[in-house]
Amino acid sequence: MFHCDITYRRGLSCKNRIDNLSIFIFLSFFCITLFGCQAPPSANATMDTSKISDQISEGLLEQYVIGVGDLLQISVWRNPDLSASVVVLPSGDISVPLVGDIKAAGSTTEQLAETISKGLDSFVRQPSVTVSVHSAVSAEYLQRVRITGAVNKPLSIPYRRGLTVLDFVLQAGGLTPFANADRALLYRQEGEELKVYPVRLDDILAKGDLETNYALLPLDIVTVPENSF
Repeated sequence: MFHCDITYRRGLSCKNRIDNLSIFIFLSFFCITLFGCQAPPSANATMDTSKISDQISEGLLEQYVIGVGDLLQISVWRNPDLSASVVVLPSGDISVPLVGDIKAAGSTTEQLAETISKGLDSFVRQPSVTVSVHSAVSAEYLQRVRITGAVNKPLSIPYRRGLTVLDFVLQAGGLTPFANADRALLYRQEGEELKVYPVRLDDILAKGDLETNYALLPLDIVTVPENSF
């Protein structure tokens, strides 16, 4: 009995040690996971910036605002006689069958469709209207990016998703021999504020350092100054 009791207690002691060791290992792993595995900020943040910039620009394009000169297609479901292609006049108006003149400039397609639906409500039962932009003439200069200064071919081109500073410089034929590459600047309108971002083109082109290889947005302007002698 005495021997068995000792064996039993030794078994408990061993089990307790194993349990304590298991708890210790678990807590150690938990602490390492919580505090030691947080990745430091990436030295090349361009990828994250590009994704964010693309999401922002996507949102801007989805909320396109109709302007003068735009060609619109107005479709009224089950009423082809009321459907029409119209151009936004210099006054900002369009003419819609049965409704007459409606202010279109300054509205999104969804807002204009709702306005037309309300106007047709007296003539058509539960009108269902869709508006699409077939030619966004007014957006041509609102969706452009520009590069000026010490580049071989200063450019003003339509914005395209995924376009970066490096892409833009290459399209501009590269830098002139007099360019002060690491003093380039990116000008970006954010709401009512004009923000300026330094662009280190020498690091991008000569060293492959893409930290300032920003993804561009509509209306961005990149300027490359010349060296002062």
